[in-house]
Amino acid sequence: MHMIGFNTPPLDFTTLSNKIEHRLCELGQLVPNQFPMTQREVVRGGKTVGVYFCVHGPRSVKLTAICDLVKKVVVFYGT
Repeated sequence: MHMIGFNTPPLDFTTLSNKIEHRLCELGQLVPNQFPMTQREVVRGGKTVGVYFCVHGPRSVKLTAICDLVKKVVVFYGT
């Protein structure tokens, strides 16, 4: 059995935030950069373990995503 390791370049927070905003807008059929997006730290045991993103669309529409920094995954939630 052989394992191949890949080195992925680090992703800066601004790039991550932009990618998440574009994906959320795509899911909600919204135009990117037209609606405000908020971000909050997810803290567990005093340590930051993730980031919560929310695009605030029209008519109280909220599209959210959680970036799990421990598992290195992003989970998207639609309306």
